[in-house]
Amino acid sequence: QVQLVESGGGLVQPGGSLRLSCAASGNGINVMGWHRQAPGKERELVATITRGGSTNYGDSVKGRFTLSRDNAKNTVWLQMNSLKPEDTAVYYCYVAGYYVTLSPFTSWGQGTQVTVSS
Repeated sequence: QVQLVESGGGLVQPGGSLRLSCAASGNGINVMGWHRQAPGKERELVATITRGGSTNYGDSVKGRFTLSRDNAKNTVWLQMNSLKPEDTAVYYCYVAGYYVTLSPFTSWGQGTQVTVSS
């Protein structure tokens, strides 16, 4: 079972920055990243990154958020700049990969609150 430890959420003013981190334990991890869910809305993609470094960003965060990864530490960092009130949400770390049996797995973190408000 892959365990995820998230950190870095909080309150920030519009235009400010925050950095989220997520550390995963376990082997076979390929994709790591973040999704978010605002009150009354569906969970949506923020950004993901493969073990090879290929990234995918949600349209609403392109050009403002940057996802990076350290494969040796199974850790990702989401640098969020130029934050807007509409970025307010619970941010969930996400990983996907394969067990040694080649069965696929996914795992979600417990979520960290990001609030953008003056």
